[in-house]
Parts: sequence; C-alpha cells; structure tokens
Amino acid sequence: MKRILATAGLAAMLAALLAACGAPATAPESETGSGDTAPPAGALNIYSARHYDSDKQLYAAFEAETGIKVNVRESGAPELLETMRAEGSRSPADVIIASDAGALYRFQQAGFTQPVRSAALEAAIPARYREENGHWFGLTKRARIIVFDPQLLSDAEVDTYADLAEPGLKGEVCVRSSTNIYNLSLMGELIERNGADAAAEWAKGVAANLARPPQGGDTAQIEAVAAGQCSAALVNHYYWVRLAEGPPEDRQKTSRTRLSFPDQDGAGTHINVTAAAVAANSASPENALRFIEFLATPRGQELLTTETKEFPLVEGAPLPSGLEQLPDFRQSDFAVQNLGQHQAAAQAIFDQAGWN
Repeated sequence: MKRILATAGLAAMLAALLAACGAPATAPESETGSGDTAPPAGALNIYSARHYDSDKQLYAAFEAETGIKVNVRESGAPELLETMRAEGSRSPADVIIASDAGALYRFQQAGFTQPVRSAALEAAIPARYREENGHWFGLTKRARIIVFDPQLLSDAEVDTYADLAEPGLKGEVCVRSSTNIYNLSLMGELIERNGADAAAEWAKGVAANLARPPQGGDTAQIEAVAAGQCSAALVNHYYWVRLAEGPPEDRQKTSRTRLSFPDQDGAGTHINVTAAAVAANSASPENALRFIEFLATPRGQELLTTETKEFPLVEGAPLPSGLEQLPDFRQSDFAVQNLGQHQAAAQAIFDQAGWN
C-alpha cells in the first residue's frame, strides 16, 4: 500500500512539473496592442507629430547612448491627440512631441501630460520657451515671417503683420487655412498683445486682401508668391530655408522672393517652438525625461534642427546650414506657454472674418 501511494505521489509531482514547464509564458503586449501589460524595461514609446528622416538618426543616437529601445508612432498632432483620447489611461505613450506650443497646450488641457522637474532642462531652456510647471519643454524655435515679391512690394510695405491688412494689398495676400495651428498661435499672441477687437480688425483686413481662398501649406504660399499668384504670404522661416537649400528649381523660387521679419520696431517677430512632454500615464517617466534631456544637449539639438532648419534653443548648439542667410532680428519675448490660451477665440475671429 505504501508503495502504491509513493508511486502515485511521484506521478502527481511529475505531472505538475511538466505542466509548469509546458505552460506558455505570458507574452508582452505589442506596441500596437491594447492590453494592460506594461512595456518592457528599458523601452520608450514616443508619439511624435514630426516627420523627418533625421529623427531616425536621433532615436538611434539615443538608443546607442542609453541602451533604451525607442518605439515611435508618427502622425499629425490632432490625430495623436484623438488616439490618446481613445486609449485613455491605457495609452502606452511615454513622450509626446509636437511642432507648436499651441498643440502641446491641447495635450496638456486634455490631461495627457505630467509636470516634471529637471535641473538640466531648466538650465538649458529659457523660461519663456517652456511650460512653467514642467508640463512641456520647448526644444527648437521658429519665426513666423512674411515672404514677398520684391518686384511688387518694398520692404516698408510689409514690415509689420498689420501691413497685411492694409487696403493697398487687396488681392495680394496668400495664407493657409485659419485652422492651422501656426495661424491660431499667431492670432493668440495678437489677441493677448492688442486685444480681441484689434485682432479681429486685422483678420478682417487680411481676409479682404486674399488673392485666393486659404489653401496648402507654407511651402505652397512661397511657391504662389514666386509664381506671381500673390505678392505676400505668411510662412514659418524654415520652409523658405529648405527651398533655398534644395535643388535648383527650388532655389529659383526663393530667388524671386524676399523675407520680412515683422515688427522689428515693435514687439518683435512671432516665435513658436517644437516641444516635448512626458505623457501623463507613462510607464517609464524617468526614461522619458532622460530622452527629453538628450534632446536639449548639443548633439540632440543638432539632430533636431539639421534637416528641419529650425533654430536651436540651447546655447552652444550648432546652427543648421542655410540659417546664415537670414538676418539678425528682434524676436518676440512673448511666453509661448500662453499661445494656446486664446485658441477658441482665435478660431472664432478667423471664422467671423471669412478667413477659412
């Protein structure tokens, strides 16, 4: 009887051991999955609204320096925002990157960013280019300028944003849609500086001067000026620099135009930023912050700006080729964290003005 019990006990032990060894291990959730499994240690999930080949080099450089695996999801900022709404608290995002302070404001208002403190970032990034509580940090900056046809207009006719609303430019102005975040952020600063009534009058004046309905991106506005479809257009500086650094047919377009950095005798030219935030539900907030700090090093700044032609924000970072063509100019000292606060009012003003 004892022998039978011993044999049965041994069989049971063997069966349990085989079952344990043969049971499939729980597989980690894929980066496109929606389960509750946390991302593997040493991994970082980046939601980026940027679309540049040089960013692949940036991620590779960070991986090589830290050993942290980078997974990237690229899309437009509005699409990423809606994705995070759908994902809710289960969002795998660790870092959010967007090309406008107004866009980061939307993520922050939706509760998708978290405040962080970093002595390195606070030392490297001037206060007016970051959110005061550490919800996001500006990394590169751009100027919203006027491109014009020097055969048709003088420098004095387009040396302020207000000039674009002057009756003398009727039928001569090209712009992109008012829903574009670049225009909303510019309007946000104008509302803050001049008041809603003055901003509304400006928008009405620009809308009355349009050579065509708002359409296309900033590059399309430069091309329209070069082709004689209009005499002046609002664009970010780097679109012009990229064309000027491009193939002969693109350089020919820029050769037909000139740049105005508006309001040099006033508040200065409107400045915006590309910025990054640590996602609110990040499973790796330390790694996320480490990545953003890497972007604020001279190497990170170089990789961020070499292809985009934005201005580095960190002192001592190399200047991308092509920017030497631009003049020194007075920059607005407006705190970029405030650019998003008037977005609803800005859109209402544009709609009422007929700037669609």
